Amino acid sequence: MAEPTGLPEVAQSQCRCLRSKEMFIQVEPDPSGFTSSSGIFWCTHTQNCLGPDGKVADQGSCQPGRTCFEPV
Repeated sequence: MAEPTGLPEVAQSQCRCLRSKEMFIQVEPDPSGFTSSSGIFWCTHTQNCLGPDGKVADQGSCQPGRTCFEPV
């Protein structure tokens, strides 16, 4: 049986390199994971809207299984 990590399941499937402008607004953190309503994302590896693999950087694309994915 897997040992519990204490992190919500949603947060474990998020890439730590994905950023959105909403991340820089001071609000109470949501323990279920980050969500963005703007739809504007970038990757900290490349500093633009594409990841190092040339694919789009967004919440739907930056998931486990992608070569550049780094879990939170």
